[in-house]
Amino acid sequence: MKKLIQLFVTIFLISGVILFALNRLNATQGYSGGNVLNIYNWGDYIDPDLIDQFEEESGIKVVYQTFDSNEAMLTKIEQGGTTYDIAVPSDYAIAKMIEEDLVIPIDQSKIPNLKHIDDRFLDLPFDPGNQYSIPYFWGTVGIVYNQKLLDGKEPTSWEDLWDPAFKNQILLADGAREVMGMSLNSLGYSLNETDEDKLQEAKANLMDLTPNVKAIVGDEIKLLLANEEAGIGVVWSGDANEIMSENEDLNYVIPSEGSNVWFDNVVIPKTAENVEGAHAFINFMLRPDIAAKNTDYVGYSTPNKDALKLLDAEVREDERFYPDKAVTDTLEVYKNLGKKMLAHYNELFLEFKMHKK
Repeated sequence: MKKLIQLFVTIFLISGVILFALNRLNATQGYSGGNVLNIYNWGDYIDPDLIDQFEEESGIKVVYQTFDSNEAMLTKIEQGGTTYDIAVPSDYAIAKMIEEDLVIPIDQSKIPNLKHIDDRFLDLPFDPGNQYSIPYFWGTVGIVYNQKLLDGKEPTSWEDLWDPAFKNQILLADGAREVMGMSLNSLGYSLNETDEDKLQEAKANLMDLTPNVKAIVGDEIKLLLANEEAGIGVVWSGDANEIMSENEDLNYVIPSEGSNVWFDNVVIPKTAENVEGAHAFINFMLRPDIAAKNTDYVGYSTPNKDALKLLDAEVREDERFYPDKAVTDTLEVYKNLGKKMLAHYNELFLEFKMHKK
């Protein structure tokens, strides 16, 4: 009998250890709410020290996961397999999430630091009144170029990229909206164009660009341009800032025909389990000292007007990355064109990529 009791005690203790381990595992994989905050963000898009600081100040454990495209993020949230309390989509994806009831309204009374956001980044068409999203970073799509590799030429417009002098000198970011938008803008059309004749014209225009295109690449575009593997790159402004910090011969320009101005905002997905923690995190990230530190790390443009004052003068006065309102008013935000039209953009872009091969 004594041995039997010892056996039951041993089994009980082992079961307790296993149960404890499973609970810890669930917490770290984003399956519990309470004192855990599950964040879903772009890769390398926050200063890791700030996560530690938030955990220390709030007592909330952060579980941080990343995605590499709005489409991947949307798919994961739509599937609902993992509960996220915070996500950071771009403008057109936010409109889609609102339309498909994937996000909850934000209680602005719990985010007093919203007062630090510049008014020109609030109440935008993809989320009137910022009912569902709070600004995080913003930027543009433009041209990085190395004048040293281009015989002194300086591209200032999209149209310049078709110059035969730039044969095999251009790297394109691997994005349908960005590349199709570049071609549409070069022809004087909107980057949200849906007219089929104009879209076909834009595709044909890209086919004409093929001799100048060295490659269509992902994140490696930054390393390739910094290492002078090509003289021109079509990139996002934050990437341009990072590349330029690695090579002083590089410069960035917003094309004269216009381009995309994008906004990445913070949202709270509908399946969030720690809504209070999500509001606390958003408010924390809007503190000017925190936003300034995050901006220094990430390199993108901050919409936080009081954080901007804390940045070095050479950063906040750089009109390539902080263009004035007269410039930003000429730029376009990507609209949610709907699944069918977005698929068509991807199809046209794929035809161009296949032609390039």
